[in-house]
Amino acid sequence: MSSTEDRRFEVLRAIVADYVATKEPIGSKTLVERHNLGVSSATVRNDMAVLEAEGYIAQPHTSSGRIPTDKGYRQFVDRIAEVKPLSAAERKAIMQFLESGVDLDDVLRRGVRLLAQLTRQVAVVQYPTVSASTVRHLEVVALNPARLLLVVITDTGRVDQRIVELGTVVDDEDLAALRGMLGAAMDGKRLASASAAVAELPEQAPPQLRDVLIKVSTVLVETLVEHPEERLVLGGTANLTRNAGDFGLHGSLRTVLEALEEQVVVLKLLAAAQQPGTVTVRIGEETQVEEMRGTSVVTTGYGAAGAVLGGMGVLGPTRMDYPGTIASVAAVARYIGEVLAER
Repeated sequence: MSSTEDRRFEVLRAIVADYVATKEPIGSKTLVERHNLGVSSATVRNDMAVLEAEGYIAQPHTSSGRIPTDKGYRQFVDRIAEVKPLSAAERKAIMQFLESGVDLDDVLRRGVRLLAQLTRQVAVVQYPTVSASTVRHLEVVALNPARLLLVVITDTGRVDQRIVELGTVVDDEDLAALRGMLGAAMDGKRLASASAAVAELPEQAPPQLRDVLIKVSTVLVETLVEHPEERLVLGGTANLTRNAGDFGLHGSLRTVLEALEEQVVVLKLLAAAQQPGTVTVRIGEETQVEEMRGTSVVTTGYGAAGAVLGGMGVLGPTRMDYPGTIASVAAVARYIGEVLAER
């Protein structure tokens, strides 16, 4: 890239930095005063004129100031040389906060709350998908001879508990046989495969256990099937109200909030971010969602033991601290994966 192009990018970088910090359109005089660009005001004005002609900055009204466009933000993000790493103290605090989670639900809720606080945006995390989860263990506890407690534990740390009213008494010998059949059908299998295996058990059961297995398998299949309404955790939605004016150029805050309520929209944005360690940034129209045109979405995948469990990230206005947001999303995703891997 030529020195002229490098200089113009420095002008663009300065405009992005100042606009993110101040919300005010930036003029050439302000740039020269605030940044050591090493050139005259006339050169900066000329560079700004070229950047505007190429679509990287725009004039929102009749003032002399300019603001970045989606294309300008994209150029800025693509040329971020390095993301400022979190300090050792910050990393330790994040890990300790997440490790205090009592189960998968608590870890994900903590992760979303933490990410929303770090970025001051809306944070979202996707529950581990059925295709990625494996049954680690099934515990069958007799609360009394006619009532069982089923505890399903997955490799992602999720624990589901269900009570089954048998309607008949089961002795210790039949209970042991029941545990053996259920364990053989479920342990170590992906949830979808375990569900299918459990559904077939009543046909294979000895006569005295057939009715019991029908009731148990019905409860387990319902437990193993993914519930779409539970697939996302959102946090920090109120953060959007602090920057409601940023959405005025493309739609409104109301349309963004309505889109957030449609979890299918958010799941679609997370679906392409399934590679741990790689952060994806979609700016404005790149989200391919009309209601999200005024937003940027920063996402990545999280996982454990080399397996991708789901996506997570933040959503906010295009006027965003991209280096800080990228660093926070990457760090929280990495530590959630590490916490889940230890469970």
